[in-house]
Amino acid sequence: MRIQSAVFALVTTAFVHIYLPQPVLPLLAQTFDSDMVMVSFTVSAVILGMALSNLPFGLLADRRSIRPIITVGGVALALGALVCAAAQHLWLLIAARFLQGLFIPAATTCVVAYLAKNLPLERLNVVMGTYVSATVLGGMGGRLLGGWIHPPLHWRYAFVSAAVLTLLATAWALCTLPRSDIGANKAPDAARFRVLLTQRSLLRIYLCGAGAFAVFSSTFNYLPFRLAGAPFHLTTEQITLLYLVYVVGIFIAPLAGRIANRFGAAPAMLGGVTVLAASLALVLAPTLACVVLGLTGICTGFFTIHAAAVGALNRRLSSGQGRANALYVLFYYIGGWSGITLTGLAYKFSGWAAVVGLCWLLLLIPLRTGIIEKGGR
Repeated sequence: MRIQSAVFALVTTAFVHIYLPQPVLPLLAQTFDSDMVMVSFTVSAVILGMALSNLPFGLLADRRSIRPIITVGGVALALGALVCAAAQHLWLLIAARFLQGLFIPAATTCVVAYLAKNLPLERLNVVMGTYVSATVLGGMGGRLLGGWIHPPLHWRYAFVSAAVLTLLATAWALCTLPRSDIGANKAPDAARFRVLLTQRSLLRIYLCGAGAFAVFSSTFNYLPFRLAGAPFHLTTEQITLLYLVYVVGIFIAPLAGRIANRFGAAPAMLGGVTVLAASLALVLAPTLACVVLGLTGICTGFFTIHAAAVGALNRRLSSGQGRANALYVLFYYIGGWSGITLTGLAYKFSGWAAVVGLCWLLLLIPLRTGIIEKGGR
């Protein structure tokens, strides 16, 4: 239990960094005299960095003990946050965020591989749901830290706070995790990246995560611009409070793992897609109550799909957990980066309705995965 708690804290603090500037993107646009697409790179640059570094970290997770990986990752994340806090130019902020993204997999991909190797199969779905809950708490905490806990005019202090939290969580993990873990000293297993990519059953799950996260990240990334304008005209603090709907994922993710255990991954995926699609319609409405309800549904649907996909992936693996999870996260974050970039252009030229329309199209990817999984192919 102490190990799971340490892992939970580590993953949570890692995810705090990803979305830290998201609630204050309009403020960053003013601070650096830039537009919404450029300042959105402070989020998408992290996601791109994570996507690029996941494969190397996946290899390390299959070959090395997790302790030195966590040490390097935690220190690099904290230092990157301090550079962000001091940045006086937008491109320096974006570059520091990209470097942070390169080291986040040390506390995400590698930890998933560690759990997959060290836990019995019957507990894996539920614990993976708990892991997803940590990502939820971290995502919500980062948004609250960036836009609410610290006054918006002092957003730089949020990066300093995140650096301190990361160092504390890293120290706790190093004091708690065993000095050697199962599989750390084993010879490299036979599951190569090429093999894992050519298995259709695994590739479908990778694409499912990518499509679902593209929808989720796009919706939440441009939400501040939508709510800051007509007809809402919300302040930064009010917009940040809406990210509290994220708390739904803390409870939904473990529940999705139990549902997948009992009924299978496919029903969980299809249920999540249905809820997510309906909720996107609600965020089109010009009333705040509908937007809040829609955001709650988007969180419910997305985290159901994500938890079911992560659990289904790791239940299929007998070896190569580090590589397979690295590939999943690679697809996942490339999906998020692509979604943010494409919907940003759609929003700039055609407005919020274009963002929602593109998200509906992206939902066809996890829908197809769920249908095929249900058919047992």
